[in-house]
Formats: sequence, C-alpha cells, structure tokens
Amino acid sequence: MTDVKDRVEAPAPPPDLPKLGLIGWLRWTWRQLTSMKTALVLLFLLALGAVPGSLIPQTAIDPVKVSDFFEAHPKLGPFYDKLGLFSVYKSAWFSAIYLLLFISLIGCVVPRLQVYLKAMRARPPKPPRNLNRLAGYQSFETDADGDVLELAATELRRRRFRVELYDGAVAAERGYLREAGNLLFHFSLILALIGAAWGALFGYRGTVLVVVGNEFSNAIAQYDDFSPGRVFKPDDLPPFSLKVDSFTVKFQTDGPQRGAAREFKAPITYQETPDSPEKSFDLQVNHPLQVDGTDVHLLGHGYAPKVTVRDGKGEVAFSGPAPFLPQDSNFSSFGVIKAPDARPEQLGFEGFFLPTGVIDPQRGPTSVFPDALNPVLAMTAYYGRPSVETGKPQSVYQLDKSKLTQFEGDGGDKLRFQLAPGQSFKLPDNRGSITFDSYDRWVKLQISHTPGLHLALAGILLAILGLMGSLFIHPRRTWVRVRTEDGRTVVEVAGLDRGPERGLGDEIQAISNALQPAKPKQEQP
Repeated sequence: MTDVKDRVEAPAPPPDLPKLGLIGWLRWTWRQLTSMKTALVLLFLLALGAVPGSLIPQTAIDPVKVSDFFEAHPKLGPFYDKLGLFSVYKSAWFSAIYLLLFISLIGCVVPRLQVYLKAMRARPPKPPRNLNRLAGYQSFETDADGDVLELAATELRRRRFRVELYDGAVAAERGYLREAGNLLFHFSLILALIGAAWGALFGYRGTVLVVVGNEFSNAIAQYDDFSPGRVFKPDDLPPFSLKVDSFTVKFQTDGPQRGAAREFKAPITYQETPDSPEKSFDLQVNHPLQVDGTDVHLLGHGYAPKVTVRDGKGEVAFSGPAPFLPQDSNFSSFGVIKAPDARPEQLGFEGFFLPTGVIDPQRGPTSVFPDALNPVLAMTAYYGRPSVETGKPQSVYQLDKSKLTQFEGDGGDKLRFQLAPGQSFKLPDNRGSITFDSYDRWVKLQISHTPGLHLALAGILLAILGLMGSLFIHPRRTWVRVRTEDGRTVVEVAGLDRGPERGLGDEIQAISNALQPAKPKQEQP
C-alpha cells in the first residue's frame, strides 16, 4: 500500500525537450528583433537617446560651450565625455540603436509585404453559412424578375468593392489600401533612416565667424568648428569663396518689444570656383546661399572692437578687430584681446563691449540697447613672461591666465578701465597701451551639406500619407445571398468591418434599398 502511494505522489519527470542549438537561437533572436514590439521599443529608445543631444552642448554645434562645460564641471565633464554625450549622434550606443531599428523595420515590412501581395491576389471569401449572425444584416423578399445578383454586383462595384460571384451569392471586399498605408508608413521610416544615415556619412557642417570686410574660403582650416561625416573627405568640399561686404541691422526702438531685431541681412560677393565670375547675394535668415549642393546660412551677428595694442617698447603688438560674443539680448559682449608678441612682457585683455553703455549702480557698466548708440569698451589687463609656442591650438575667445598677472590700479584694486572710440589707456609702469580705434560687425555663418535631406523629407511626407491611409480607410466585407423559399426570392445582405464599426448598418441598409424594386406610387383619390 505504501509503494502504491509513493508511486502516485512521485512527481512526473520533466519532458525531454529538444535543444534549440545555434540555429534555433539565431531564429529566435531574429523573430524577437523583427517583432513590432521590439521596433516600437527601439523607436522609443532612439527618441530617448536624442534627448541629451538637445540638453547637453554638442561638439559638432558649439565646441566653445563644451569647453565651458568642462571648466564649470571638472568631474562631470569627463564622465559625460566617456558616455559620448557631447557627440550623441556619433556615439556607438546611438548608432547601435539606429542600426537595430533599421534592421527591425526591414524585418517587419518584408514579411508583411509578402502577405499583403498574397491577399491582393486572393478572391473575396465565400459568404458564411449564417449571415444573420453578423453585425450588419438585412433580409427581404422580392418578386423582381431581374437578376438580383447582377444588380448586387453592379451596386457593390459602384461603391468601390472588389466583387466575386459565387453560386447563389456575391462576395465583395474593399479597404485593401489600409494595409498599404501601414506598409507605406513603415517603409517611409526606413526611407527617413536611410536619408539621415546618408547625410551623417557623406555630409558635413561647420560654422565660421567672419568680420565684415573679410573673406572666407571653403577649406577646413578656415572653419571655427567643423563636423564631417564618417566617410567625408576634405577633397569633397566645393571650392567656393565669399566676402562679407556689409551688414545691415535694424532694431525696434519703442514699445514692449524694444530692442528686438526687425531686419538684418549681409550682402556678400561670392565665387563658385576660383576662376568663376563674382556674383552678389543678400544673405538673410531663412534665405541661405546655395552653392554646388552646399547651404550657407546666416546664424547670428555681433560686434568686433578694433583696437591697437602697443608694448612697453612702443611697438605695435596687436592691431585689428577682435570678435566679442554677445551675452544678453542687449548685446553686452564678452571677449579677449591677446598680444603674445608684446615685449618685454606679453599682454592680454578681457572685458566687455557695450553697444549702448551706461553705468548701472548695482551691475556696473552694462548695455541698455543692442544697437551701437554709445559704444564703450570696459576692460581689464594682464601681463606675464613671454610664453614658448607649443603649437597647441587655443581658443580666441578665452585668455589663459594661468601664467599671467592682473594689473593693479590705484589703491591696490584690480585694474579696470573704460574706453570710448578714439580713446587710449596707458598701462601701469609703462608696460604699454591700448587704443579703442572703432568697431566692426561680424556675422556667424553655417556652411552645411546634407545629401540625404530630401530623402529624409520624402520619408516624413510618405509617413504622413501612410498614416492617413491607415486611419481613414476602413476594410469591409459584404455578402449578398439569394435563395428561394416557397416560391419567393429571399435576399440576404450582410457585412463585416475588419476593425471598428463605422457606418456599417447604414451602408447595408442602402444596399438593401438599391436591390429592392421601387414601389409604385399610389394614386390620390
């Protein structure tokens, strides 16, 4: 008795399942990757991965802000750099998500396309046995002499159904383009990804700050920052050049939007090749110059004070415009002036150019209007031993003060001074002088070539078209069956929506009315 109980309570051995093996695991991985659920997850991860690109400064867009981030966050900056957050769209993890999404979409679209083509060639299905169980159903008797089935086929074709005649019945189906819209939507995503990848591989983008009156040649050495595609070659740059002839800007002088820019444009002269004739063009915001597939956009503008720096020996150590970068809406602009060749000691200056300078009791010198109505140069000065050239590039917008000493003014305070156009300031102990000669304007240009832009735009437009088709096209099946009962002709009309029901009952009623003979009008007594 005990043996029987033990045999009954003993657990059944686990089933001996076959091992998947390498091929099985590869097949399972492919099915998981090409599922719609995985494609949606990857699309979400791609959108989530693009968030740091809009919140954290990117090296390809503004390397100066990246450098400032490193200085402001000495511990967080290197950590972000290891994660690739300063070059999100070129990082390995973003590229991996991008490629996996591309493969997943192809794996989703190709099998569905095969199923769709097979469904397009298939005949509308025969009517079910019990039409009265369907959501849309009408039945009536008629003694019409004509062929009801032919009349039904004609009416259904008029309603853009695909019709198939069976023995005693008509089957009709429409809405095939709904699945075509779904396929077009997914195909357009692939097209947009290809366009974006094409631009990332073969395109380039760079920015340059050009002082009015100066020239720019489309060479890598001329750019302030340059972001090439992965397979870009320097020889791919078109050999055009341009000169910024002037810059016109107008600001609103009154009202709640006082100081807002109302117009600014930069007339330029350009050559498509060194041997081609010069052409003129008014460069404006949202009105770029297009040269050999390359766009030249006007991004911004600012001021470049023209100064002359003399060293302790009276020799000119620096002369010319120095671009200052705007810090607020009134164009209070920060900048530096370097004179490393000054002797016996090198000189450096940093401070603000104030287009309409005033003395604020709390903030000190500041600008109250973006136009140059009262230009003021508020500076401080540094000196130090002449440094040895290391060949390491340095930012023209930052002054390395690690080996410099700030001049002291009267009373032991740090030296600060202000200059109007035409004024000069002598440095203490006859170490030199600086003269504020005048000012120029500069413009910031973005030169970019994105070969896959039109392809990506076409993908977006096709995605909208496909989405509209999948939302507004309603797949529907309709059947009309004719049978004879007790010498009477019984007509059954039924329909089925392959999705949410939208007006099915009204259409079945309309088809039934079209198949019934018109009743003769009764004469009025």
